Amino acid sequence: MFKVETAELYAKDKHKGMTRKDGITPYSSHLESVVSYLKSLGVTDEDVLCSGWLHDAIEDTDTTFDDLYSRFGNKVAVLVSTLSKDRKLPKKERERQYVKQLKEAPLDAKIIKMCDISANLKDVTNSKLSKNQKKKTINQILHYLKVIKNDITDNKSNYPKITNIVKGINDILVKNGQRPVTV
Repeated sequence: MFKVETAELYAKDKHKGMTRKDGITPYSSHLESVVSYLKSLGVTDEDVLCSGWLHDAIEDTDTTFDDLYSRFGNKVAVLVSTLSKDRKLPKKERERQYVKQLKEAPLDAKIIKMCDISANLKDVTNSKLSKNQKKKTINQILHYLKVIKNDITDNKSNYPKITNIVKGINDILVKNGQRPVTV
């Protein structure tokens, strides 16, 4: 687990001083939530756990693919890159490209994304956003869930505890006036 601890320290260092949208919660708490969800699914693959810690590093910090490749290896760099939006693209093209990446992503990346979605929904629910802003944000998050849902459903037997995460997602959706999802 030394590699995972190294990824945790690296991620916390890269996100140091960053907060969630509430301006108070340290960004690292989001990363901890994602990894906690992965572990609750029974994920023990070090590269997947490392990628959970690092999933926002390329998108939100000065970390590059090459940085991750040299420190954590090809699998981690590819997973994190797959989960990263290209900030150099215009917003519409960035979203289009990101959805394409998610559709084509390996199952491990989709499982990390599912955990990220769950953590993000929890953050939105606890935020001080207006009801309208919450709804808009939740709809965007749900769009990503729809993109990965079929592959997760098809591989549910590999992650039988995924239903627990879906239940948590559905609790949040219902609380916010949205329809529950099925996996």
